[in-house]
Amino acid sequence: MDGLLAALADPARWRLVNLLAERPRPVGVLAELAGARQPQTTKHLQALERAGAVTSQRTGRRRVYALRAGPLRELAAELDRLAEAAERTGGPGSAFDRHRRSLRTERLAAEQGPGWADGRSFAFHRSLAAGPGEVWRHLTEPDLLARWWAPQDLRVSGLAFDAAPGGRIVLEYRDTEDTGGTDPVAGRAEGTVELASPGEHLAYRLSPLLPDGSPAFTARVDHRLRPAGAGTDLRVEYRITDSTSPSADFIAGIETGFGQSLDALAASIGTDTP
Repeated sequence: MDGLLAALADPARWRLVNLLAERPRPVGVLAELAGARQPQTTKHLQALERAGAVTSQRTGRRRVYALRAGPLRELAAELDRLAEAAERTGGPGSAFDRHRRSLRTERLAAEQGPGWADGRSFAFHRSLAAGPGEVWRHLTEPDLLARWWAPQDLRVSGLAFDAAPGGRIVLEYRDTEDTGGTDPVAGRAEGTVELASPGEHLAYRLSPLLPDGSPAFTARVDHRLRPAGAGTDLRVEYRITDSTSPSADFIAGIETGFGQSLDALAASIGTDTP
C-alpha cells in the first residue's frame, strides 16, 4: 500500500494512470498524450508497475501498458474506511470539529477585552456506579485523580491536590503519547480548595496558566454528591471569573474537555467497583 501511494503521488504518474484508465496504451502513445519524453515516461511506467498499479506486455516491437483495477480498489476501500472513521458520530474527529467551531466563536467574543467571559457557567451531571465515599476518593486522592483528570488524548503528568480548605492544587498534563516528555506541556493549572465536606461537597478555584505563567481565567468548580441507590448523583458547576482576552482558547475547550474528563471518571469508577 505504501509503495502504491508513493507511486500515485507523482503528478506525471497520476496523468498516466488516468490515460490508462481509458484503455491500454503503448509507451510512445502515452508519452505523446502526456506531453513528455518517452524515456521519462518509461521510467514512470516502470515505477507504477513495481507498485502494482499497472501491468505490461510486449507486443512485437511495442510494450503496451494496462491499468490493474485490483490494487486501486484495495486503496479505495482503505480510504473509504478512513473517511468513515473520521465522520463517525461521537468519534475523535467529531470532538475536534466541535472544538474548532467553539474556538472561532470564543475568539470573536474575546475581542471585547478583559472580563468578556465573567459569569459564564457550565453544568455537568453524571450518575456514577459507586457510593459517595468512593466517588470522593476519586475526586480528591492524587493517584485516583490522575486516572481521569485530563481531557481525551491527554494524560496527567504532574498533580498535587490537598483536599482541605486552603489546600494547594497543581495540575499539569501532556499528550498521551508524549511518554518521554519531548513535547511542550499541553496545559498547567494552579488553584486552591475552598470547601471540602467528604462525600458531600467539594469546591475549589482553579486557574489555567498562559504560556507566560499568568492566569488565563479563574474557575470556581463546585461538586455536589448525592446518594442515588447504590451509586452517586454527581453535579458539577464550572463558573468563570477574571477572564482575560487570551483565555478564549481555554474556554472553548471547557464543555468538551471537562465532559470527557468526567466520562473518564465514570469509567474509572466502573472499573474499580465490584
